[in-house]
Amino acid sequence: MARKICVFTGSRADYGPLTAVLRALGNDPGVDLRVLVSGSHLVSQQGATVDVITADGFAVSACVPMVVASDTPVGLAKSFGLGAMGYADALERIAPDILVLLGDRYEVLAAAVAATFLRLPIAHICGGEVTAGSTDEGMRHAITKLSHLHFTATTAFSRRVVQLGEDPARVHTVGSPGLDTVRTTTLLDRTELSAILGIELGTPTIAVTYHPATADPVGSKAGLQGLIRALDRLGRGAVVFTGPNVDLGGPSADRELQDFVARHPGRMVLRPSLGQTGYLSLADHADVVVGNSSSALIEVPALGTPTVNIGTRQEGRPTAASTITCGTSAEEIHAAIEQALTPEYAQRATTCLSPYGDGHAAPRILHLLKTTPLDGLFKKHFTDWATRGLSPGAGGADRGGSGPAGR
Repeated sequence: MARKICVFTGSRADYGPLTAVLRALGNDPGVDLRVLVSGSHLVSQQGATVDVITADGFAVSACVPMVVASDTPVGLAKSFGLGAMGYADALERIAPDILVLLGDRYEVLAAAVAATFLRLPIAHICGGEVTAGSTDEGMRHAITKLSHLHFTATTAFSRRVVQLGEDPARVHTVGSPGLDTVRTTTLLDRTELSAILGIELGTPTIAVTYHPATADPVGSKAGLQGLIRALDRLGRGAVVFTGPNVDLGGPSADRELQDFVARHPGRMVLRPSLGQTGYLSLADHADVVVGNSSSALIEVPALGTPTVNIGTRQEGRPTAASTITCGTSAEEIHAAIEQALTPEYAQRATTCLSPYGDGHAAPRILHLLKTTPLDGLFKKHFTDWATRGLSPGAGGADRGGSGPAGR
């Protein structure tokens, strides 16, 4: 009998890295794939990206609207509650053997909570990471503690998962599946991408994604203002923005960016979402990717494009040699962009290695999801280093690879 595996996606942040995993699961006759869609995928202002999922050929088993139209902490808490209620109903109907979650967002945590009450085993992708500038940091570790099978991107991340008390036999270093998506996606050429964007890709072309740094709201606002002033100061090239996440401060940041873009018609454009192919194509053709998105640190280096990482949102993540991390002032951001645009730095970016694996995580995840015995998986014991004779370096097999991810 095929194993029924449900994959949850709540935003473009998790859907991009999950694409390769979904394809691997969907193409395997031993898997009955179900897809649960929620969060910003169902929000029109975010591009209604559920349509991208169906266009990619994945049948959606259930949609759970949960985003409350409120840019406040209370609004996010209410969205979380609505999500948990809706996910409980959807998962009861789908009745999967195991639920797959990726990342650290509040939509994902709500799904993990609902699954826990249903006694449904959870496989978590991308645990053990650190992003000190975001409240997602705590949510990621909470999801780890609610999960039963762990697929991490690096051995250091695996060590952290074990440090949280997880059984080392259940922790597997597989690499980041986002690099699989980079390796396997057929990218758009420059003409096709320009037609989709409605803007000519100039020299330079700058791709920008700036999300709220939810654990540092003051620094987050400063970074947005610094970014806008730095791009004004740069005064050349084409600038393509993708919209902020549905997070605290996201709607107000989106309004500021819309106003900024409106003052530069023909040179700047803002799109809520480009889809995975559009985004990776933009990152590939861009001369630099600027902002504070995890994709700029994980996927973009595999495309050979320099990254300028602003502020504290991604503090704690490993970075490739093609990444420049800077502060939030206009002067620092402008200087970092100019440095990234030099021929020397562009050359460095084409030869750097990704610290997130080799671009073959999806088949490893598929194998483990198919072969891991489910009997007794839901029951967990806290693994204590002292009483079990373990060291902080304990963890599952390292299958992540260390070479370049390719395209």
